[in-house]
Amino acid sequence: MRAACVSGVGVMLTGPTGCGKTRLVRHVSETLGRPLITVSCHDELSASDLLGRYLVVGGDVRWVDGPLTTAVRNGDVCYLDEVAEARRDTLAVLHSLLDDRRELYLDRTGETIPAAEGFALMASYNPESRSLLKELKPSFRQRFVTVAVDYLRPELEARVVIHESGVSEDIAERLVRSAVALRRARHAGIEPPSTRLLVVAARLVVAGLALNEAVRLGIVNPLSAEGPAEAALTELLAVEGIDIKPADPSTNGSTKPTTRG
Repeated sequence: MRAACVSGVGVMLTGPTGCGKTRLVRHVSETLGRPLITVSCHDELSASDLLGRYLVVGGDVRWVDGPLTTAVRNGDVCYLDEVAEARRDTLAVLHSLLDDRRELYLDRTGETIPAAEGFALMASYNPESRSLLKELKPSFRQRFVTVAVDYLRPELEARVVIHESGVSEDIAERLVRSAVALRRARHAGIEPPSTRLLVVAARLVVAGLALNEAVRLGIVNPLSAEGPAEAALTELLAVEGIDIKPADPSTNGSTKPTTRG
């Protein structure tokens, strides 16, 4: 990734939600010694949101650079998170930055801005969550080098959970084993838990919650509504030694903390 950025090639990260793509981008920008500007893409993101627009400032109408233009001028790293969510006409403004021109054209001002030294463009998306309507065009994808990112090996993921939460090694390993089991069932319609969710559950344990309650609040509830998905998650977790009992309506949805093993 660093080599691609230094050589002026765009970097596209693909991988499941919460596997560390954004953290990896942050690390690369730090090793490059460049500020990071992050844009969270969505279907209402316009070219003006990236490039900039005229605004009234102190009674005067002035041009104000958008995040992409700022990065190009200053030689910063620009990161487009979940780029597949953006409209295709919005992404078209990137083309001149991703070929031999390495410049950005502002049609509202008529200005052409050459990319400053140090400028790098990185983007990411989750191939499993995008719809056919949001498929990235091959001509756009081929302007990037693609780096596939996946969840860390269990022993490394457990170390991350311990580092981020302060939970014990035993609890971290149990959480990771449970996550691995759930991820194996992703093709059965169960959304895989991210490392981020494991850290949340671990922090709840450190704060005093029983493991099963922390898993329910931090992992099961965010991944499912009540119904078949929740039942499947509960069954899989029970195999790994974490019993999630159904909520008792008389206790306003709380459960009695119970763990097994």
